[in-house]
Amino acid sequence: MSGNNLPSLNRNYLESELLGTELADFPAEILDYPEKVLQIGEGNFLRAFVDWMFHTMNKKGIFKGRTVVVQPIREGRISNLNDQDGLYTLYLRGIENGEEVNKKEIMTAISRGIESYAQWKEFLKMAENPEIEFVVSNTTEAGIAYNEKDQLSDTPPESYPGKLTAYLYHRYQTFNGAHDKGMVILPVELIDRNGDNLKRIILQLAEDWNLEAGFSEWIKKSNHFLNTLVDRIVTGYPFNEIEELEAELGYHDQNLDTGEIFHLWVIEGDESLKEKLPFHKAGLNVKWVDDLTPYRTTKVRILNGAHTSTVPISYLAGIDLVRDAVNDELVGEFIKQAVFEDIIPTLDTDKEELEDFASKIFERFKNPYIDHKWLDISLNSTSKFKTRVLPSLVQHIEEYNKVPERLSFALAALIHFYHGTELEAGKLKAEREGKKYLIRDDKDALEYFADLWSRYEAEEIGMPELAENVLANQDFWDRNLNQQKGLRNSLISNLKIIEKEGMKQGLKKLIK
Repeated sequence: MSGNNLPSLNRNYLESELLGTELADFPAEILDYPEKVLQIGEGNFLRAFVDWMFHTMNKKGIFKGRTVVVQPIREGRISNLNDQDGLYTLYLRGIENGEEVNKKEIMTAISRGIESYAQWKEFLKMAENPEIEFVVSNTTEAGIAYNEKDQLSDTPPESYPGKLTAYLYHRYQTFNGAHDKGMVILPVELIDRNGDNLKRIILQLAEDWNLEAGFSEWIKKSNHFLNTLVDRIVTGYPFNEIEELEAELGYHDQNLDTGEIFHLWVIEGDESLKEKLPFHKAGLNVKWVDDLTPYRTTKVRILNGAHTSTVPISYLAGIDLVRDAVNDELVGEFIKQAVFEDIIPTLDTDKEELEDFASKIFERFKNPYIDHKWLDISLNSTSKFKTRVLPSLVQHIEEYNKVPERLSFALAALIHFYHGTELEAGKLKAEREGKKYLIRDDKDALEYFADLWSRYEAEEIGMPELAENVLANQDFWDRNLNQQKGLRNSLISNLKIIEKEGMKQGLKKLIK
């Protein structure tokens, strides 16, 4: 880490040297706003997303509250945050309205950090503060999970839901179950119905721990567990650029964070809560909705679907980075046609909104500050294809009585991408232009493709049988896709074109 001979960022340095500059164009009073938010998780994403939003509101004199950040696991970066009085620099960079944008600012929303294992009593004590009425969390997809070994007497319980149950029970006891002392809880973990799942586990733990029925009633009636969906690529600490950036800033920042410009937070919750968390008044892209489902479907099918369908095509066309694919004449056109002609027609949401979302995605893919490698994105592509691309493909056939050719071509490209006959260190070995690459996926999926392509190369099966075999794989698709009208013939045709003429020639014929 760099920083030699540079002063370190902290409150004293901020107030004496930086207030009023471009990096810190805000009044000193926002450093002393009261604590209103309990944040479980101190990682890059929350700091570049949620804490950035609270900072943005505070700058405009709207929310006027700060965040206490809790490290939910034994190892983390709380000591680094406390060393800098919760301060850090955030770079937001990318393409916006066709222009390259590079913004940087010191974030001030975090008041202090607490280690849940070393400071458990201090963690519980926060439950006694009536002003702290919001909880946000990001403990990874595995964080919202039931742990039957958790006990109320643990200091602390091992799981995140266990810790939060203990916290809420302490609050319940402190305020004698007062209805107005319930909390608004906004998990941002990337699982479906994150708020509902967290609430379910907390109620299960309350039962396991034989807590009084009144507590469970208070959880149900006085607390709001909101389902949320977040969208922003956060690239975190810029190891490769840190010396250059710190030289530009003039100070050392061990908590520096980076992300893209685009942001979206969709919250399924009562409109009355919107005034408690008035993100909209600060111009932030936060939507309060009655039903999160269409937004989740839009993100999965367009953003994730565009990624997953393009991975094998781009990589086999000799393109390694996402932005280079979008800027490529052939692959870029493929992505646009796949999204606008094959995917968007299957979605029920307002078409103008969908097209606007898609257009922003292309700007995000072009981000010159993010080196997104297709080979990294290719991890677990078979299961990703099932959840992200297949629903659009099947729905398009059923609604329009024709095969969406771009998505059929993407499936053919996926099968060719997995063209390997042997495993190496648990990965499938394949070749691109004579050079080896390794495919990471579930062991059963890799062994399936290794066996299938071995049989093809031994001339035990031809391309039609290979296509039929993949389409019939219930382990992949939970159904026999040979029954989808026209898909078998389309897939065979696309497989043959890629096999005989290569990916680029195949694309030329496809997007003619």
